[in-house]
Amino acid sequence: LIPDFKGEQENIQRIIDAAPEVVSHNIETVERLTRQVRIQAKYWRSMEVIKILKQGGMRTKSGIMLGLGEAREEVIQTMTDLRDNGCDVITLGQYLQPTKKHLPVHRFVHPDEFAEYREIGYKLGLDYVESGPLVRSSYHSERHVFAGLGRKEWESKMLVNPAAAGFFILKHF
Repeated sequence: LIPDFKGEQENIQRIIDAAPEVVSHNIETVERLTRQVRIQAKYWRSMEVIKILKQGGMRTKSGIMLGLGEAREEVIQTMTDLRDNGCDVITLGQYLQPTKKHLPVHRFVHPDEFAEYREIGYKLGLDYVESGPLVRSSYHSERHVFAGLGRKEWESKMLVNPAAAGFFILKHF
């Protein structure tokens, strides 16, 4: 898990040169909320970091916290932006306010909504999507190193029972 290094290419290149199996840089939230949630970070700078890592041959990963006031369309757009910039693995989890000095929880996201985001992620072409209220960026991280693992599991569920795996999404996406 790395910071954005303020976009400094030299530092990003050091990560690439170290050749880790997976490099994670969390986007944390949707573009509209970035200034409130990530005071020193910039949404598009983070996307650029992921893009540079991917161009350097890295397996890339990012995480999004939900429950900060984002709209469904914004979450899907963030997932799309991550995909378009080369992100392989996305984790989506519930934001929990660590102290009273931190941003309050705007709402608790229902588990069904997390399941919907997982389906959307796979339909967008992401390689691995972890999505649930208790998911954090390290959740099942041992599985994130295997290219195609999540997608293959999802596709096999689609073959066994396509209606159960995608009806809601096909109807509403």
